[in-house]
Amino acid sequence: MTAPSDPSLADLAARIAAALERLAPPAPAEPDFEAARLFHYEAGREAFLPAPDYGLALDLLVGIDVQKQRFVQNLGRFASGLPANHALLWGSRGGGKSSLVKAGFMDLATSAAPALRMVEIDRDAIAALPHLFARLRGRAERFVVFCDDLSFEEGASAAKSLKSALEGGVAGPPENVLLVATSNRRHLMPRGHEDGDMLAAKEDAEETISASDRFGLWIGFPPMDQPTYLAAVAAYAERFGLKAPNLERRALQWAQLRGGRSGRVAFQFVRDLAGELGKPLPV
Repeated sequence: MTAPSDPSLADLAARIAAALERLAPPAPAEPDFEAARLFHYEAGREAFLPAPDYGLALDLLVGIDVQKQRFVQNLGRFASGLPANHALLWGSRGGGKSSLVKAGFMDLATSAAPALRMVEIDRDAIAALPHLFARLRGRAERFVVFCDDLSFEEGASAAKSLKSALEGGVAGPPENVLLVATSNRRHLMPRGHEDGDMLAAKEDAEETISASDRFGLWIGFPPMDQPTYLAAVAAYAERFGLKAPNLERRALQWAQLRGGRSGRVAFQFVRDLAGELGKPLPV
């Protein structure tokens, strides 16, 4: 195609091109993955926001030794460039799922795997996963993409985006990306999914279960029993140098008031005790 011979047409074409360039969104900034180990991905701006290191030590997570071993083993293989499975940690609230993900990541990233990075994505931004994976593909770093409290409240569209990211189209999923998610529900089913149109609900349920099947590693977190809860309280108290009379009785009363026992409840009790004793906590 030849350029317009009329100068006025050429000027008009140039002005249209300039206007289109001004309307086009600017290219996303190149991420600086040397700025931190942990990042939050803001899907709207396609921005990687650095976050501070996670401070809870891996050995402080009590009562989940089997889960800890399975997760760290899988993550270690990924960090070393060996085959590893995308992981779904599911189970009771406050069981230590997200704490294990972040503490296990920090344990490896600060010792054996300095090129390991974590990128957290909000569950409401799951539709952006395929694009995020594409941006991370081929980089020298190895990325744990973490989605906390994942469920598909908006139906099948988010589940399809997750499947698309993990299947990766004709190119396959990025070799340097591992997806890790936590959920209170094993199959990521939203509450009330049976309401409304029954056929649509059934199709959404099948799509959601199909998405959860893309995680090769499922790690369950059952409710915490009383001895394990008390062991967690004792471990936190010893690590932080907290001493108080009737520690176990007070810890059980705290759990009763909270309506259940978990690692989260144990740490919240210890945080309250540290405040009472006037001692700061490092995390």
